[in-house]
Amino acid sequence: MSKKEMMRSSALAVIPLGGLEQIGMNITAFEYEDSIIVVDCGLAFPEDDMLGIDLVIPDVTYLKDNIKKVKGFVITHGHEDHIGSLPYVLRDINVPIYATRLTMGIIENKLKEHDLLESTRRKVVTFGQSINLGQFRIEFIKTNHSIVDAAALAIYSPAGIVVHTGDFKVDYTPVFGDSIDLQRFAEIGKKGVLALMCDSTNAEREGFTPSEKTVGRNLDELFEEHDNTRIIIATFASNVDRVQQIINSAHKYGRKVVVEGRSMVNIIETARNLKCLNVPDNTLIELDQLKNYPDEKTVIITTGSQGESMAALSRMANGNHKKIRIGANDTVIFSSHPIPGNEKAVTNVINELLIKGADVIFQDVHVSGHACQEEIKLIYSLVKPRYAIPVHGEFKHLKAQAKLALQLGIPKENIFILRSGDVLELDEHKAEITGSVHAGDIMVDGLGVGDVGNVVLRDRQRLSEDGIIIVTLGIDKISRTIVCGPEIVSRGFVYVKESDELMDEAMAVILESTNDCLDRGVKDIGKIRSAIRDSLGGYVWQKTQRRPMIMPIIMEVSI
Repeated sequence: MSKKEMMRSSALAVIPLGGLEQIGMNITAFEYEDSIIVVDCGLAFPEDDMLGIDLVIPDVTYLKDNIKKVKGFVITHGHEDHIGSLPYVLRDINVPIYATRLTMGIIENKLKEHDLLESTRRKVVTFGQSINLGQFRIEFIKTNHSIVDAAALAIYSPAGIVVHTGDFKVDYTPVFGDSIDLQRFAEIGKKGVLALMCDSTNAEREGFTPSEKTVGRNLDELFEEHDNTRIIIATFASNVDRVQQIINSAHKYGRKVVVEGRSMVNIIETARNLKCLNVPDNTLIELDQLKNYPDEKTVIITTGSQGESMAALSRMANGNHKKIRIGANDTVIFSSHPIPGNEKAVTNVINELLIKGADVIFQDVHVSGHACQEEIKLIYSLVKPRYAIPVHGEFKHLKAQAKLALQLGIPKENIFILRSGDVLELDEHKAEITGSVHAGDIMVDGLGVGDVGNVVLRDRQRLSEDGIIIVTLGIDKISRTIVCGPEIVSRGFVYVKESDELMDEAMAVILESTNDCLDRGVKDIGKIRSAIRDSLGGYVWQKTQRRPMIMPIIMEVSI
């Protein structure tokens, strides 16, 4: 047996299947001999060029191929980029899920929607508790984030301990629950940590991330300042601490609260049932009751802080909401920062709100849920890892954390910036990228999962840019002559009624190309279609410098 083979048989393999080229779709497999555990199973939202796509989920072919080894999903917290793909992935990889109480509550809501609740095994884990899965023992450690019950993981394997921070910040004054358990990080660090996988989202930002409670103070000031208007606040549905502070301010200033947006209603109900959210009696009212109270005595908490077209705030801004109309007596507060890529959509919503006369506030009403440089340094100093593996972010974020690790004394050769699909094998003696596995994106379009690929996207891109030309004609089966047509239908290319000359010349090109094929005795309809497509495409490009999709439809008839 070679040294490399010996190392592989006793090494821990870290295999990210998503989340390292973007902020989103986080999923990482840890493999040791006959055991695989999977940390998180998130989704990503589509890029601008993914026309018609609703969601993007990770390709888990590697897990399917090794299904007998997979022991369970271990979830750090309840954000979509960490749990959103579970309903899709569980259909092929039906293994138990382990998570803290609120995280599990949110997951269970998703499983109900997809009729998977009864068929999925679930276990709620408390902080400080460990679970045994095959060759692994996983300990849940209390952290702070922009959602309650976020956890870091200490993953114990025969090769050593890996600490995965999940998404975290150090908040000494959290709105709900205890502060991050720094003592436990230090205790594990004393045992000797093989590798640290640390959140990189804010690795470019100096200093510390402010406490969530600073937002509460700002909200109080805004409520006091705008005491004669209705207040509408848009935030992430999953930011339970933010919702708690909005409710606190509303109660303090004698306002009733309406919750609008399905995801917001579901998460608030789950958080209340689990006692992660404290709502004073007679504070929440139904949307239909809004008309019974003066505007200055009401607050609406809504989804849509990222400009999502179907979210409640966007429908209000566009005048499409059935029950809420925006006017001059409204103050709209964006309690979030736009996710990269959403800036234009958010700006459009703000402009629509301003046009309708609302006062819009989008500054100083948000703090990040992710650690800045000093907090990242603190975790490194407590954990003292042998190897550094930055996670959660685009390449620039991972690179920024790698620089911090280097400053803290970790040798350059012990810092690994991975890409999705890389296989990093490590033990106390050695770490190296030994290969790669299949990884990538699966696109969800409506009820279709994976049936839209790059070819379909390219077609949609062409349709959106240059339109389509449909050519129909009929050919006699016996005489091999054109008996009807050609007719041209154009969509998204030119307006046919105002382009008579272009269409007439296009028909002449189609006739010439078709007759040429028929004169040469071509009987294959596919070849005739190709000839029409090539000749018409060349003519259209010459005349318009556009490349519409050309779809010839040829019918063979008997007369």
